[in-house]
Amino acid sequence: MDYDQDRQAPEGADMKTGTLLAITLFSLVAIAHLLRLIFDVPLTAGSWQVPPWASVLGVCVPAWIAWLLWRERR
Repeated sequence: MDYDQDRQAPEGADMKTGTLLAITLFSLVAIAHLLRLIFDVPLTAGSWQVPPWASVLGVCVPAWIAWLLWRERR
């Protein structure tokens, strides 16, 4: 008897776990950018001051991707 075959996850379970992880990460990125906007936190990359409008994109794009992945997962 092959015990490994009995322990296999249902078909698509790994895909759903990976999708959930991606949704979580994209959501956290969007929340981090949103908090930067709300609390007006300055962000510097090297010697360049990152403008606040960059965080608007940092909220919208990852949130949109997370929403698309969430809809696909259902």
